Amino acid sequence: MSLYVDDPTRLGTTRLADGRVLGWAEWGPRDGLPVLLSPGAATSRWLGIGAGAVETEGVRLVSVDRPGLGVSTPVPDRTFADFVDDVSELTGLLGLGPLPAMLGNSQGAPFALACAAAGVVSALTLVSPADEVADPEVTAALPDDLRGLVARVAEDPAGAEKVFAGFDADAMRRMVLAGSPACDLAVYEDPGFAAAYGRALDEAFCQGAAAGYARDTVLAMGRWPIDLGAITVPVEVWYGEEDVSHSPDLGRRLVSRIPGARRTVVPGVGGALLWATAEPILASLAETVRPDEPVERDWREEQARRRTVRGRRPGAAQGGGRG
Repeated sequence: MSLYVDDPTRLGTTRLADGRVLGWAEWGPRDGLPVLLSPGAATSRWLGIGAGAVETEGVRLVSVDRPGLGVSTPVPDRTFADFVDDVSELTGLLGLGPLPAMLGNSQGAPFALACAAAGVVSALTLVSPADEVADPEVTAALPDDLRGLVARVAEDPAGAEKVFAGFDADAMRRMVLAGSPACDLAVYEDPGFAAAYGRALDEAFCQGAAAGYARDTVLAMGRWPIDLGAITVPVEVWYGEEDVSHSPDLGRRLVSRIPGARRTVVPGVGGALLWATAEPILASLAETVRPDEPVERDWREEQARRRTVRGRRPGAAQGGGRG
């Protein structure tokens, strides 16, 4: 058992009209508020969000393996628009419609933004979202090694995809741990979380990195063909103040490009925000979608309650706020 993540309640696959299969996992009640999860880099359907959060908020959370990850059928040269089509079809087949909300984490964020721009979700929350690193203003603020990698993807995307195809679960795990602050390591090294994360990575790479992760990464690190200014659904963006991996300005420019988007920066945590502070994030999304819950709960109060119930956690309330 982990303080930070629960095993899925239900696992399954769904066959699409073109014969491909998408893998998915569910948490929470079947009649709960439908929320789709677009997970981070190379994490399959097995890794959900903070333990107990979906039950507390009455949410039916469905994590979807993008093509080539986990048990989902690979699609060579797929695009963000292809993912939008998959989400739209899966929504109908799983009875999540007409428009579920969506949660996008880390590298899953641009795929979730594509869904919001296309109007196939009712609201969007991004947690520790990967920034558009190929945006010149963002690129200029990147460290030299990452800036060079962005340039390589722009100059030779096919060649870069072959490089990323050399990754495996162990390499991904080492990279994440090496780049994490101590507050995040408290989450990642929790025995229950480590087991769940390891299982999610192993399944994500079961078809090889070339099948899914490599294509995801080229799409995420290139220019996004997504009209962020056309997004009309509510968007919330959450970052941990100690996050040094996802955005050089903790999403300030990204939020400025999305009409009406709201940013929250939580102190005492970095990229592990989705698992360290799950309940207030999910509560805020649920309150956005449900018209019968007009009073917004303060995430500091939610964190205090969570610490009382589960013991001290990373992301303790020490200030912070929206921007």
